[in-house]
Amino acid sequence: MPEKHVLQEDNDEEGSPHHTDLFGTVPKSCLPIVYHSNYNITFMGMEKLHPFDAGKWGKVIHFLKEEQFINDESIVEAREASEEDLLVVHTKRYLSRLKWSFVVATITEIPPLVFLPNFLVQRKVLKPLRTQTGGTIMAGKLAVERGWAINVGGGFHHCSGDRGGDSVPMPISHSPSRESTELLAECASSGVCMLFLFERVEGIARATIIDLDAHQGNGHERDFLDDQRVFIMDMYNRHIYPRDGYAKRAIKRRVELDWGTEDSEYLQKVELHCEGALNEVQPDIIVYNAGTDILDGDPLGGLSISPHGIVKRDELVFKAARRRGIPILMVTSGGYQKKTARIIADSILNLHQQGLIGPEGEGSSSVVTSMKSCPGSSGSALTAI
Repeated sequence: MPEKHVLQEDNDEEGSPHHTDLFGTVPKSCLPIVYHSNYNITFMGMEKLHPFDAGKWGKVIHFLKEEQFINDESIVEAREASEEDLLVVHTKRYLSRLKWSFVVATITEIPPLVFLPNFLVQRKVLKPLRTQTGGTIMAGKLAVERGWAINVGGGFHHCSGDRGGDSVPMPISHSPSRESTELLAECASSGVCMLFLFERVEGIARATIIDLDAHQGNGHERDFLDDQRVFIMDMYNRHIYPRDGYAKRAIKRRVELDWGTEDSEYLQKVELHCEGALNEVQPDIIVYNAGTDILDGDPLGGLSISPHGIVKRDELVFKAARRRGIPILMVTSGGYQKKTARIIADSILNLHQQGLIGPEGEGSSSVVTSMKSCPGSSGSALTAI
């Protein structure tokens, strides 16, 4: 894998990147798997009013610990993205809207939130999603350094710079809406992570998004519509939300699927188009949106992929990256059945068994990269970045 070059330290000159607490040194003893218990949304049972499993990220970690693949000391603890971090992509107008409980209640389709003071909404609903955003940024840096990284969260690909997706019409067949949890992620999608890398890592000049969530990733497509640094491959059910024709113009390799697509056809297309996308443009990093809403029976995805098919899909993507020596960041994205946490964990374990991820010297490709140092950044085994 090509060596990246050292950047000069940040300074106070006009135009230099803002200070962030999300970049720093991670001990070699840590795997580049990023998570925080704050990812999980729990508040007086209100999270049960939405179909999304708001505790699935913690379940993934639990299963990985059960299999003795990770422990508390070997994972990287995510930090919450600050407002300055979010402003790399988002407008102040968009962030200000989320300071009203009514807006959050409307977007999440959890009406009781409207009666809560906003400081509670910020702490119990938005803080978890800002922490997942921070986790995606941190995992991007780790992917460049180690050759791979997984944020056990993130991938909210309907979110774009000035909106969360709430102004896009809902599909008639979907209620409550697919996007409502994703809207509040404040760009835990690919956009903020890639802009951080473009800004702060010399040698990261091109990125490829491989979006295999069941839904079109219109948020990052709108963000990078005219940005030649970003190549987007998107494979999705053509019949469901968001059907965003304007955003489709940003997709360089579009694969539209029909209702009920099954393993054989699906995996054939994944392999063909991932190889094709990476042959067309070799990026400096791949951001892989690994949604599990393609699973058969998912109430919003409309596809019929088996658990084995999901595990095999992730293996195909990681193998394509490995063959070319390209760092890869995986985010977990959508998935609306309780069993998806087990499938995500099984997929990560399979990647390890296949030698595609693991400690340095045990299947992982090492990329020694120095980031622009940020004054005050520091790392430890858990708080890490």
